[in-house]
Amino acid sequence: MSAPAAAKRRLIVAITGATGAIYGVRLLETLRRLGGVETHLLVSSAGWLNILHELELDKTTVHALADVVHSVRDVGATIASGSFATDGMVVAPCSMRTLASVAHGLSDNLITRAADVVLKERRRLVLLVRETPFNLAHLRNMTAVTEMGGVIFPPLPAFYQKPATIDDMVDHTVARVIDLFGFGQPVAPAWQGLRGEALD
Repeated sequence: MSAPAAAKRRLIVAITGATGAIYGVRLLETLRRLGGVETHLLVSSAGWLNILHELELDKTTVHALADVVHSVRDVGATIASGSFATDGMVVAPCSMRTLASVAHGLSDNLITRAADVVLKERRRLVLLVRETPFNLAHLRNMTAVTEMGGVIFPPLPAFYQKPATIDDMVDHTVARVIDLFGFGQPVAPAWQGLRGEALD
């Protein structure tokens, strides 16, 4: 009797209408380069506006980065069911509207339905929330998602890596996000500690 096949690694990637479309696109590019993970892409209408404005990319180019593309209106898609196994979901960037919908379990489109499924199945949900400053509703919604098991991951630059370009900052954030899913060897460089003389 042959051994059962290993489960396919799958990750849902959603791009919503907050600024920072580069994070979702770079995540898809990095996963494609690393290989071994089937990506399922969702982009909201406001997400497409930001992709065009911030990155000057068209739908065909972005769709080509993913293995499977879903319409946000297709609530009958595979990823709308917990019986479809995934490793989880990343919303990059995550608008405050999407955050609120996830926090309140609205499932009003495929992005928020897929996020709801990930939470109910106890899979990893990572939200790259983009807004500043936060108001109390934003903070309470982030708390609610955290209490449900989600990970709030504002894409803040890590200056200890001494980034020289915006790409350096984006790449480090994306690598940290990928490492949260344990797809293999760590992608982000490990912190090596401060040199002793810096503490004198």
